[in-house]
Amino acid sequence: MLLPVLGVVAGLALLTVSADQFVAGAARIAAAMRLSAVVIGAVVIGFGTSAPEMVVSAIAAGRGSLDIAAGNIVGSNIANLSLVLGVAALVTPIAVGSKVLRREAPLSLGLTLVFAVLVQGGLSRWNAVVLGVLLAGALTVILRQARSGGDDALSSEVDEYLGDDPPSLPREWTRTVLGLLGTLAAAQVLVSSATTIAAEVGLAEGFVGLTIVAIGTSLPELATAIQAARKGETDLIIGNLLGSNLFNVGAVATLAGLVGPGPLTDPTIVGFATLLMVAVSILATAFMVTGKRVVRWEAAVLLGGYLVCVPLLA
Repeated sequence: MLLPVLGVVAGLALLTVSADQFVAGAARIAAAMRLSAVVIGAVVIGFGTSAPEMVVSAIAAGRGSLDIAAGNIVGSNIANLSLVLGVAALVTPIAVGSKVLRREAPLSLGLTLVFAVLVQGGLSRWNAVVLGVLLAGALTVILRQARSGGDDALSSEVDEYLGDDPPSLPREWTRTVLGLLGTLAAAQVLVSSATTIAAEVGLAEGFVGLTIVAIGTSLPELATAIQAARKGETDLIIGNLLGSNLFNVGAVATLAGLVGPGPLTDPTIVGFATLLMVAVSILATAFMVTGKRVVRWEAAVLLGGYLVCVPLLA
């Protein structure tokens, strides 16, 4: 039992570091190719920051553990808007920009609702295609609005990844490839270890995906959000979390459905867990809309709800 636990810890640690290097390298390569900051921020960094969930869910689905894949998607979305947002907003109130409320918030909530309906019948290739098309449409809306009105938030996010020095393509290609390989290796270790733990302890694979795996793949967002909150740089927190959720129910679910389609055997995923994901999404969005900020008492509600509800997922 000790070895699988160490495998989960090592896998999560390597996953966090590798995914971060992959995103940084990909963003700098895109900048060297003269892609606009809007494209880099909305597409390159958007896909990159969902790399942990994407790789873990794809590998799990390919190994026949679709419950872990779907649980990771649902659990990550719950964790992002309750655990991560709650902890960050307890550090300091999180401001919500008007562009986020007009753009990312409705798109993320809308695609989450569509995913919640489709996943009731499992993840089929048809479901995957529908979610992929809707994600492409959402990205088109984001890119058009950002280009037409300018987007300082996306530019600031890109600047954080690019740094001050001009990118060196050989170095950045090496960083990107090694980051991707590390992410793949870490995901393999994590999925294998999590599956072993579920079998030995008698836990459902869906519960492992909803909790251990989902929290682990949300650790990069948690670390980034806490760091930004401590520095008072809260402009990007909400946009990043909503963007992560959008890619989870869009890109991650699409890939999992294409790689390993099938029904979900854990009724908790399509029942209580999905309802909790929708409820958290609606509640967090309501907090964002009222007052255009998430204050500490709202953070306490989100975080308290997460801590109370997660044990009920077993």
